[in-house]
Amino acid sequence: IMKYLEFAALDRVNDFITDLNLGERTIKGCLEAYSCKHTTSDKKLSFSLENEILDHLGKSMDSDSSSPIEYLFNRSSRKTLIYLLLTLRHIYPEYNFSAARAHMYFSEETWDTFRQVFDVHLFEASKEWLKENDGVSSLLDVLYRALDEVVKLAECEIYSYNPSVDEDPWFEKGAIWSNHFFFYNRKLKRVVVLCFCCISNLVG
Repeated sequence: IMKYLEFAALDRVNDFITDLNLGERTIKGCLEAYSCKHTTSDKKLSFSLENEILDHLGKSMDSDSSSPIEYLFNRSSRKTLIYLLLTLRHIYPEYNFSAARAHMYFSEETWDTFRQVFDVHLFEASKEWLKENDGVSSLLDVLYRALDEVVKLAECEIYSYNPSVDEDPWFEKGAIWSNHFFFYNRKLKRVVVLCFCCISNLVG
């Protein structure tokens, strides 16, 4: 759907988190970059998603809906949401994300809030990384440098996707928890997605 971009800096981390067995748990994740420059098919899908959002806005104005829809009146905000949705659709092509509901699950974040989630959920993975790399650089440091190279973190907007169980494709695969983060650079028209989840190895 969106053009996948290859970067060696991301590949090292991506290979590490793709399927990391930690004994009782397995971390599964991906770290990938995409161009936001639309192809012809992208434009059609983007137009369709925007119509879905606008239709939802119209219905919300006619109801007592309390969902946080104010920023969807801004075209730039809708465009950002569509880029994030297109990225999700690329990662999970078999899953149907609702554009009308997606705004309820995306939140703008800072690097500090991202780091807090990273430190808690990837604590054991980070220790494994240090073992495999002789303690030279931490997983977070390597990730930071890779992201900065690809999307220039100082210019980025960071978003998280925190859906209900029904809207999270990882839970269909038996995940205990999951996280999705997007690093979006408007100037470069580029987004990097980092998603990682934890699956129990004790469940048959």
